[in-house]
Amino acid sequence: MRICFFVSALLWFAWPSTAQDNHHYQTDFSNGELGERRARIMETIGNDAIAVIQGASGRPGFSVFRQSNTFYYLTGLETDHAYLLLNAKNKQTTLYLPHRDEGREQGQGKVLSAEDADLVKALTGADQVKGIEFLSADLLRTGLIRPPAPKLYTPLSPAETGNDSRDELLFGQARAAADPWDGQPAREALFVEKIKSQFPQFEIHDLSPTLDAMRLIKSEKEIDLIRKATQIAGLGIIEAMRSTQPGVYEYQLDAAAKYIFHLQGARGDGYASIIGGGTNAFMGHYFHKTDVLKAGDLVLMDYAPDYKYYTSDVTRIWPVNGKFDNAQKELYAYIVAYRDALFKYIKPGVTSNDVLDKAAADMQQYLVGKTFAKPAYLKAVQEGVKFRGHFQHPVGMAVHDVGRVHGVPLQAGMVFTIDPMIWIPEERLYVRIEDMALVTADGVENLSAFVPTQVEEVERTIKEKGLIEFRAPVSLPFKK
Repeated sequence: MRICFFVSALLWFAWPSTAQDNHHYQTDFSNGELGERRARIMETIGNDAIAVIQGASGRPGFSVFRQSNTFYYLTGLETDHAYLLLNAKNKQTTLYLPHRDEGREQGQGKVLSAEDADLVKALTGADQVKGIEFLSADLLRTGLIRPPAPKLYTPLSPAETGNDSRDELLFGQARAAADPWDGQPAREALFVEKIKSQFPQFEIHDLSPTLDAMRLIKSEKEIDLIRKATQIAGLGIIEAMRSTQPGVYEYQLDAAAKYIFHLQGARGDGYASIIGGGTNAFMGHYFHKTDVLKAGDLVLMDYAPDYKYYTSDVTRIWPVNGKFDNAQKELYAYIVAYRDALFKYIKPGVTSNDVLDKAAADMQQYLVGKTFAKPAYLKAVQEGVKFRGHFQHPVGMAVHDVGRVHGVPLQAGMVFTIDPMIWIPEERLYVRIEDMALVTADGVENLSAFVPTQVEEVERTIKEKGLIEFRAPVSLPFKK
């Protein structure tokens, strides 16, 4: 017994040290793949240039740190206040990290720092790892002592650091700029000004277009993560379908999906859930989720997780009472048919316009002889045939990911959404579904095809018992 106690005591005292030694570095991408990405940047910017990428600074308080998508894409590191120097002149990669903060590590666990140089080099494939204080001197050594100075590339677009996308970040900057009591410059602008104030010899260029082009075409490892994120999104939506019935609140469907997300290893939202019952769905990005679901209404849900820095974008719409009425069924069938028509024409080499034109022609034929419950419904579907927004946006590290899929030949490895939709303003009715399209070598794969779509599938899923039925919300406050 004494021996057992002694061994147990040793394990107990050794445990904190062992836990601290876990460096929490990602395992999805090899240092070879990360190195290939960095090498491609150096090849693109040319031999007389360097690139400097600033990592995320983190947020005050108890928010969990999330690295910027760009910095993670190139290094896999989740250390805040980190910098990356890519020197295309000598093909060297240098990482600059803060020094160890022992007090922070005691409270949060291991944070990779400048003192872990050998480990960080092995993990990331970087040539050198230094403290942040060496960045200025190394910039000087890139060619400022013996001119001409190299061109300096850095991203000028806002960094995505959570469940945000560039379009929303840009709108946010515009709103802040319009506020005379706010109006603070973008972090990227401040970084450029800092470089110019110390080294005015550098000619600054935007690295964002190069990064955007790279991120548009997903690698096999990226596709695997997006596929998993899509499967988690679909499982969450299916659980919400099961939990739907009149009297349930919109936010309770959010809770059911969130449970599935975290159960499957997601860290949270890829974006704030859009869950709108009845006329709330008419608002394309309705985030409030405070209303109760009513019999006779449809409920729309658009939601996906943040899974290892990748996300998805899946939408379904279904009847609150579990059965489509005839008018709803007619509109819904049109949307599903349009989805199928769009997928029919996606393949490498074609453009979004090719896909939209051919699918619209199919839908014109689909409407021949079709009747709808109201003239406003017929008008809506006729307008829907002409609408060009059914072919939507790239998806990857952000839900509205970077890169172009409109007006360019499609390539294998592109991932984007197909999102057929119609509006009926007279009734504030909005009907749509959204699926994830992966362009393959010889066609397309619908990554979200398993999520119920056909009327019979949807109605059958709603009949199944969901989380909210198994564990109903408790009335608050508790009775004494």
